[in-house]
Amino acid sequence: MVRTRFAPSPTGMMHIGSVRTALYAFLVAKKNKGTFFLRIEDTDRKRAVEGATEDIINNLKWLGLDFKELVVQSERQELYKKYANELVSKKLAYESEGAIWFKVPKTGRIVYTDLIGNRRIEFENSSQKDFVILKSDGFPTYHLAHVVDDHLMQINPVIRAEEWMPSTPKHIMLFEAFGWEIPEYAHLPLILGTDRSKLSKRHGAKGVSEFRKDGFLPQAILNYMALLGWTPPNGEEILTLDEMIDVFDLKDVHISPAIFDLKKLEWMNGIYIRQAKLDELRSKIKDQRSKITIDENLLDRFIPLAQDRMTTLNDFYDLVFPLISSQKPELSDKERMVAKKLLEKFLRIQQWNNEAIFSAFKEVMAEEKIKMPLIYKIITGKEKGLPLPQSLEILGKEEVAKRLKNSL
Repeated sequence: MVRTRFAPSPTGMMHIGSVRTALYAFLVAKKNKGTFFLRIEDTDRKRAVEGATEDIINNLKWLGLDFKELVVQSERQELYKKYANELVSKKLAYESEGAIWFKVPKTGRIVYTDLIGNRRIEFENSSQKDFVILKSDGFPTYHLAHVVDDHLMQINPVIRAEEWMPSTPKHIMLFEAFGWEIPEYAHLPLILGTDRSKLSKRHGAKGVSEFRKDGFLPQAILNYMALLGWTPPNGEEILTLDEMIDVFDLKDVHISPAIFDLKKLEWMNGIYIRQAKLDELRSKIKDQRSKITIDENLLDRFIPLAQDRMTTLNDFYDLVFPLISSQKPELSDKERMVAKKLLEKFLRIQQWNNEAIFSAFKEVMAEEKIKMPLIYKIITGKEKGLPLPQSLEILGKEEVAKRLKNSL
């Protein structure tokens, strides 16, 4: 039975880069009818950030990466002490200055095959130094805690970031010291910014919660992050979670670093928005700004108009609010005169539709030698946005006339 885990440390809110590790572990488990776990590795109490654990749990659920069980390492302190003392009793570890240290063998070597790239990795034991497995505060180090937990939870393979590769010989030594089966390891390549430096906020990378607030869809985030280091066998770029489960394989993950490109993520998010059905998109738009109330009829009529022009859910509000807002634009004397002419022509329209509205626009623009951005500003306070004739048709003649009268 394949059992995988996502094991973050709650030293900050869940970062977008962590999504890939969680997703790959999830895909491997689901593809093999196995189990996916969440383990919070919070034994470094000084670096723990309040609310980080809740943020990780909430974001995994929002992404749809459902985990079977939650394990919290700080609740298992006595367990780690027991295993550390077992190594002391076997003379494979020793106490010094209140901490317990693992005694590294000075001869021999550690050899294992990494699942990413099927790489044969070798470490000389002589290159390793004794290391702490239980700190003086009674909490275990990462080295001991995750080995104990991976064994007890029967995790295999261990899927984690490439930064842990230099520590792998320590972990294999611990498995051997306990006489436990050594799991397979898959160290995922780095994710870099577009300038090939360490991924950071200047590249547009941030916490998952921030992407959520910015109006990104979970499906788009999962799809995009899956492609950072992995190419689907069929070459397709747009994949549902179920499709990823069907075709994902660790052997297809690249060794070389992946590049995080915010523009590509925005493009992909826009595709998912355009593919969304009205009911689904309506629900997501309402959830995005739950404190804002929009008339259901207006919402359903504006969504199709805005949908093809949206990159994020927040774009809907940026596009539609200037049209439905009661805020009065500040106009010059000439602009008020143009507004008066528009009002006169609108009031004469018998069949209120976008063709008649556009015809009135053209007449005023020709008479006053002005362009469309000025008309847009008069009505909405902005110089561009959704197609104005179609938008005003949705708002209705009465509402548009009322707005123009208020601007005079």
